[in-house]
Amino acid sequence: MPYFDAASAAPLHPVARQALLAALDEGWADPARLYREGRRARLLLDAAREAAAEAVGCRPDELVFTSSGTRAVHSGISGALAGRRRVGRRLVVSAVEHSSVLHAAADHEDRGGTVARVPVERTGAVDAETFGRALTDDTALACLQSASHEVGTEQPVAEAAALCRAAGVPLLVDAAQSLAWGPVPEGWSLLAGSAHKWGGPAGVGLLAVRKGVRFAVQGPADERESGRAPGFENLPAIVAAAASLRAVRAEAEAEGARLRALVDRIRARVPALVPDVEVVGDPVRRLPHLVTFSCLYVDGETLLGELDRAGFSVSSGSSCTSSTLTPSHVLKAMGVLSEGNVRVSLPRGTAEEDVDRFLELLPGLVAGVREKLDAPVAPASSPAPDDSLVVDALGKRCPVPVIELAKVIGGVPVGATVTVLSDDEAARLDIPAWCAMREQEYVGEEPADRGAAYVVRRLS
Repeated sequence: MPYFDAASAAPLHPVARQALLAALDEGWADPARLYREGRRARLLLDAAREAAAEAVGCRPDELVFTSSGTRAVHSGISGALAGRRRVGRRLVVSAVEHSSVLHAAADHEDRGGTVARVPVERTGAVDAETFGRALTDDTALACLQSASHEVGTEQPVAEAAALCRAAGVPLLVDAAQSLAWGPVPEGWSLLAGSAHKWGGPAGVGLLAVRKGVRFAVQGPADERESGRAPGFENLPAIVAAAASLRAVRAEAEAEGARLRALVDRIRARVPALVPDVEVVGDPVRRLPHLVTFSCLYVDGETLLGELDRAGFSVSSGSSCTSSTLTPSHVLKAMGVLSEGNVRVSLPRGTAEEDVDRFLELLPGLVAGVREKLDAPVAPASSPAPDDSLVVDALGKRCPVPVIELAKVIGGVPVGATVTVLSDDEAARLDIPAWCAMREQEYVGEEPADRGAAYVVRRLS
């Protein structure tokens, strides 16, 4: 069964498995003890730290291992904010950061701090100059991911880091998705990563803090990991994580080129094979293994279920796959279609024939889902005498409001409007995205007794 969700968790690398098993026998003792078993464990821990630091591009004494990538992000943000509290309490983040960053930002706001969320372009990238303008005198910390977990777009880290350095603001980079493919550009002050994203075991993160960065550990003090990651080290998992990071880096150039070619095939073929599809993210400045696309008139959860039954494991940022029924914050910030969203992220060793089979089956699966939802096969074209039309989609979830709009847009004269009543949060994103795809005019949103009224003018 082809596994196409490496962005969530990459399969355990063979080197990680070998290192884990060996460390279970050799690294079970307390590395803080001076007897023979403790010294052996300390040697393993020190070697793992040196290997990880070399891959990250920092000194070994600048890097600590944490219990997860999320823990590394939270500790990095809280420690940097506390260390610079005399400067101010302003935190700058991009609008498309990983949820771990946004949760930390929300917590900072709850504690009385302020957060500036920098918007992104339609590709999902921030404009470096816009990011720089958010760095005010009272900014304690800025956060920018190296590459998007959801759409693969690479961020202008080097440019943002230079602007942060000029403003005297430390930059924390969430590098979880990109560390497998190469080091982060120079200029960062703090960096976080997560082993299960590169083929290491789950439950290991890393946090690097450059010397000279003001940092105050929050929470009860602990003697381990420079006081920045409390608790007994999971040494076998740490050894496996460091070994696998070194291994994937050695393979990165060749495997990255191979996977990029397969992703290029998906990016080109899906819109050609499936009508009404938007491939999102930057087509050039992106991770080599990840592609995201959205299908009009498709329930994302249903499509993922059909793909699963066909033997393909993929993920989605669609609002229809979330218990909250709200669109992905990344897709929302980008202003792209959220319904029927599919993220394909290929693990190392993905076979070309598996990609070809995915492309062969996808059109039929999408068509089947659309048929179940009674989606329009083609836009209607017969005009009606009415100058406007109101569609009541209240109580109906994505992608039904957009489907109902598509069904009736051809029933009004060119220049007339269709007003869609909807209380689904996804409609605020998907109706404007549909207008852009269909070259119709999105007039705007108006208040309604329930939900909102979305007004669309027919242009053709």
